[in-house]
Amino acid sequence: MIRLGLAAFLGIWPAAALAAEGGKEALGSQLLSFIDSAAYLIGNALAWLIGLVLPGSVDVSVVKPLGYLGLITILLLLFNLIEGARKLIWLLVVVGWVLMIARVLLEAFHG
Repeated sequence: MIRLGLAAFLGIWPAAALAAEGGKEALGSQLLSFIDSAAYLIGNALAWLIGLVLPGSVDVSVVKPLGYLGLITILLLLFNLIEGARKLIWLLVVVGWVLMIARVLLEAFHG
């Protein structure tokens, strides 16, 4: 109970409550579930935006990868990373976006 009170005092109430209820496994599972849900919502939003610009609709199998790529892009924009790591991550994000755009364009124009 003292750990829970101290965690609440430090401003980490949700994490403390989850850890007290189900342990670290439940916290990790719920954190991964939250990340997956966020990626799915971001992917749906990006698919909707792509649908406004391109003919046809975006394939359902592209939504989650598109969402994870969007989530990584948002995280990259939010955090200041070490210069070397930033260059590597930017390279990965640019390659990911190029491949994703190529896939969406191929699906849009070839059925």
